[in-house]
Amino acid sequence: MRNEAIVLVVAFGYLALLFLIAAIGDRRAEQGRSLIGSSSVYALSIAVYCTAWTFYGSVGRATEAGPSFLLIYLGPTLAMLCGWMLIRKMVRIARAQRLTSIADFISARYGKSQSIGALVALIAVIGIIPYIALQLKAITVSYAILIDYPAQTSLQHAESLFFADKSFWIALVLAVFIILFGTRQLDASERHEGMVTAIAFESLIKLLAFLAVGIFVTFVLYQGPVDLFARAAEDPKLLHLLGLDNVPGGAAGWVGLLILSTLAFLTLPRQFQVMVVENVDERHIKRASWLFPLYLLAINIFVIPVALAGLMLGEAAQTPDSFVLTLPLAAGLEFLPLLVFIGGLSAATGMVIVETIALSTMISNQLVMPLLLRWRHLHLDHLYDLSGWLLGIRRVAILFILFLGYLYHALIGDSYSLVTIGLVSFAAAAQFAPALLIGLYWRGATRIAAAAGLMGGILVWGHTLLIPGFAQSGWLEMSLITAGPFGIEALRPYQLFGLQGLDIYSHSLFWSMLVNIGLILLVSQFTQPSRLEQTQAVLFTDALQNEHLHTPVWQGHTSRGELRQLVHRYLGAQATERLFAPFQCEGDLCDDQDPAPSEMIHQAEKQLAGALGSASARVLINSVVRGEALDLQAVLSILDTTSQTLEYNRRLEQKSEELTRIGQELKEANDRLRELDRLKDEFVAMVSHELRTPLTSIRAFAEILRDTPDLPATKRQHFLEVIVRESERLSRLIEEILDLARLESGRMTLNLQKLNLVEVVQQTRDAVARLYEDGGVTLTFTHQAQDPWVSADPDRLHQVLINLLENARKFAKTGAGEVSVSLSQVGRHLRLEVEDNGEGIPESEREKVFEKFHQVEQGNQARPKGRPRGTGLGLPICRGIVAHHGGRLWIDEPADLGGANVILELPRIPPPAQAQDLDAVTTEPSP
Repeated sequence: MRNEAIVLVVAFGYLALLFLIAAIGDRRAEQGRSLIGSSSVYALSIAVYCTAWTFYGSVGRATEAGPSFLLIYLGPTLAMLCGWMLIRKMVRIARAQRLTSIADFISARYGKSQSIGALVALIAVIGIIPYIALQLKAITVSYAILIDYPAQTSLQHAESLFFADKSFWIALVLAVFIILFGTRQLDASERHEGMVTAIAFESLIKLLAFLAVGIFVTFVLYQGPVDLFARAAEDPKLLHLLGLDNVPGGAAGWVGLLILSTLAFLTLPRQFQVMVVENVDERHIKRASWLFPLYLLAINIFVIPVALAGLMLGEAAQTPDSFVLTLPLAAGLEFLPLLVFIGGLSAATGMVIVETIALSTMISNQLVMPLLLRWRHLHLDHLYDLSGWLLGIRRVAILFILFLGYLYHALIGDSYSLVTIGLVSFAAAAQFAPALLIGLYWRGATRIAAAAGLMGGILVWGHTLLIPGFAQSGWLEMSLITAGPFGIEALRPYQLFGLQGLDIYSHSLFWSMLVNIGLILLVSQFTQPSRLEQTQAVLFTDALQNEHLHTPVWQGHTSRGELRQLVHRYLGAQATERLFAPFQCEGDLCDDQDPAPSEMIHQAEKQLAGALGSASARVLINSVVRGEALDLQAVLSILDTTSQTLEYNRRLEQKSEELTRIGQELKEANDRLRELDRLKDEFVAMVSHELRTPLTSIRAFAEILRDTPDLPATKRQHFLEVIVRESERLSRLIEEILDLARLESGRMTLNLQKLNLVEVVQQTRDAVARLYEDGGVTLTFTHQAQDPWVSADPDRLHQVLINLLENARKFAKTGAGEVSVSLSQVGRHLRLEVEDNGEGIPESEREKVFEKFHQVEQGNQARPKGRPRGTGLGLPICRGIVAHHGGRLWIDEPADLGGANVILELPRIPPPAQAQDLDAVTTEPSP
């Protein structure tokens, strides 16, 4: 037995620490230095989802139902990763209309209906009170285990006398905490920053505590996960217990539980409180959409190891729900069990705090206040300031909720584990989902249909889950489950209308959702929404358009004095002055008898909604405003006008962007046309110049021959040779211009044939051999390609190769010229390199040589004797011809000879069937 005093001091000291943290959070908020203005704190506050069910019950469920415990966390993970836009929409609506709870939210959607709000509040209380009781039970039992271990302590062995029951005092301390930090201001839509700060801190503590247990079990009790799983594998029962085939209901149960946890995550009152009401910046949602799933992963990563270790420990581990605590106790540790107890205390108290605030707000605003406003005998309308009353009602509701939770905890039997009662509450909260989600996206859903769906769904839930629980606890006959009510087998709770094969939770979810959704869709077809319902439907469905959310909906009139008196009565003097400050007249000349503007009425209703709920606020505004909300046509006209304006603006913006893009394209096209025009002028000028040069020479020498009949024979012969040479040059120039024109217009036709590139190069080499000999230039040819076949026009290919070899000869070193031709295979291409040993081509000139009429002048080197000056069109034409063959032509760095290195690549093709094997000659250099 451990020192009970030490445990109590640590437990209540921890609760005192929560008080301190919450007080600091509230004080920082009053100073304008909020502690919750962080997406990380927001994500930690959402982790209030992880209650004692997670801390203790996940291990228990893993031992009973295998990996199905993961579904409880996969659902919220999917909701955050895929549904963060939905949460943002809810946050935006709640902020705009100052909604205080999920009951207020659903009520506001359906015309601010008091009946809908009351129905949701009742369902929440019925479904969540047992869940709160289980948190108190978890605290009591974990305390008993910590003190009495190894004595057996089961869930029903809490002390019977309330003053001796630790859970009673825990509930009382929590009630004080919630009253101090959950009801400090009347406006329930305002943030409880101290409370949220404390919840975020508790989320860290429970995570650290569970990780500590997991690390201890995995790496201290065992030598790591491999050792732990290896030992577990020795027992076939353990492997079967944790296998997928042990999931209740099989595949259908897997899907059902996944859907149930997803819907419950969005609709549990505490989750709505922290995700929607307490959100201070909707930008936090996007980051929390991946931070919160990481938290769920971390807190569940050691569930399976702890479950296996507890099962292998045997009786010393006691019940599966207590493995997290009993494993370190069995090892004889002192500090770690105390840390685990504090972690479980954090998980339980965090849930109780937030859930109690949410339920007390619903009870106050949806159940108590509507009754008080209608109970004329109280004469509330004669009281000048009711703000104290309202806070008192909320505080009494907190005590009432915790008393009900403790009472349920004290009386409940041993029929349900932590996870079991949690899933029952999940199924109850899921009944809010159809009215909530359908209402957010379908304007046609009506108040009567939503009420019918809620009532039908909760009745089915009660029949299929809640009532059978009382039978299992001994409060009702078991024949209710086995034979059905009144002996009607078709109504058996766990096999309703003969449906079998599902686990009890998926079974209940299927029938309750079928009835709930079916009634909403069916009844909506036969009922007409009121004008206010239609207005609210538009505001909710179009919530992501900010202009819609803030559309004033009042056309009635009242005086400033009446409106001020109403707000003062329920909110107090300070809130009233803050509300009416923006509406002061110029020079403060307003009179209480002056009519209140519609925006003032709208803001007054929003402020009252934050304190009393939207339904009660509407009743109070109606009591002083003569006339009522704008009729449907007026409201829809405003909204449609706004929508049309937004749509027109969007289209205008799109048109503007399109025109800008078209203008840019036109500018670029115009620039290209100007460039082409400039190039055309330059081309014409260059062609004219190139044609004029040989014509001038021909004309000059012809005139000399004509005018000088007695010219010596040698001179005459020389002049005739010049005329012939310039004529050849002129013909060659004209032919090249025609080739260039055909290339650029795409009219060049190719006579494609399968050619052996080795043979083509050898034929070209033979054609220029005499010129090379006359110039004293050595030409070598080597090739290493296998099957060097290409598809090409032989004449055009010869034209290209002759041009390359002629250029190489022209620029080779004078007196000791060398030209090397090599053929190799590179991937799917054949590469031909023609290199000379001349001065080479500077890198800056290597692309320019492919421009029309561009010629490289290499120092003072003269043109070879007998070689006419080039036209500057050879290489551009060669590149065009090669491109038409699907190849490339470029100039690269020099290789062996150090001069210009021109490279030609052509696609390689398979050899024809009749081609001879050339392997014998491919490795020998050609002479």
